[in-house]
Formats: sequence, structure tokens, C-alpha cells
Amino acid sequence: MSATTATAALALTDQDKATIRSAAWGAVSLVAAASDKPHKAATAGSIALGSATGQVGHLLNAKSRDIHLSGKTVADLADQVLPALTVAFAVLDQQDPAEAANLRTTVLVAIEAAAATSRTGQPVVAEMTRKVAAALHAA
Repeated sequence: MSATTATAALALTDQDKATIRSAAWGAVSLVAAASDKPHKAATAGSIALGSATGQVGHLLNAKSRDIHLSGKTVADLADQVLPALTVAFAVLDQQDPAEAANLRTTVLVAIEAAAATSRTGQPVVAEMTRKVAAALHAA
């Protein structure tokens, strides 16, 4: 099944797809930025996102250039990612609650995987993980 076919059941605009991808990959970036081992955290989180299944899995792993994360600080990144997580979940929840739950679980597993790589930065990573989880549950 191609990515086009997999997301056909979801009536997502290109902007919706970009928001969902940016939110999920941005969540991993936020936790990695808070980690004492950012490269390991990013790798672990990326493996988790790359292992996603269902329509969300196809969407997150589609070849695209629509993931736009910018800024010079973690605060700049959080200003983009946290609201995008809430919007992404809300968009999916309106169309397919099961895929919305899949997105939530996928992102939570990815940030937990990223957080597990940190040793000395645990309180900082735990707080960032809490913020990401709160954004996912805000919708």
C-alpha cells in the first residue's frame, strides 16, 4: 500500500500533513534538545517514529520536505511544536479517533525512547516529556 493510498481514508490537506509530521518529528527534537545526549535521543526517537504503523505510520514516514522546524533556542522550537501537537491530534481525532490515538501513542513512545537515552539530564528531559504529553492531551 502506498503512502498516497494509506492516507486517502483520511481527508487531510497538505497543511494538515505538514503539521502532523512537524509536530511528531518536532516532539522528538524537543526531547533531544533537552537531553545530555541529543544525538542518541534523536536517533532513538527517530527509530520509534520510523516504526509507526497504520495510516499515521505512512504519513510520518512519507518522503516530504514539509517539516519546518526553525529557531535558535529550545523555546523557539517549543513555540512551534507544542501547539502543532495539539492541532495535529485534533485534526486526526475529528476524522479518525483510532488514528488520533495511534498518533498519540506513537509520539509518546518516541519521546520515551528519546528520554531513555539521558542519564544526567533526567529532570530536564522529564519536564520536556511532560510538556509534550500535555500538548498531545490538550485537544
